[in-house]
Amino acid sequence: MTRYEKLVRDRIPEIIEARGGSCTVRVLDDAEYTARLVEKLGEELNEYRDDGGIEELADLVEVVRAILANKGTTWEALEALREAKRAERGGFERRLFLIVAN
Repeated sequence: MTRYEKLVRDRIPEIIEARGGSCTVRVLDDAEYTARLVEKLGEELNEYRDDGGIEELADLVEVVRAILANKGTTWEALEALREAKRAERGGFERRLFLIVAN
């Protein structure tokens, strides 16, 4: 049996069992859930760095949504913040790479 010890999506145990496998899970308390979400964000980011696929970006977004819910906020609140920052500082369309600034 492979040992994972990581946060997984809600249906993973069901999927494992449907394939004829078995698994052991436990429900995390609030503090550990928060820590494991941050860990999962790093894991998904590394997978995107390695793969570069849009599926990995979808996984990153799913973790971000879970972090937002855990913080008691919403995707819409994040979008509003993103839009405000974009209005103030711009986006990345011009592909600018800052070399030096005073």
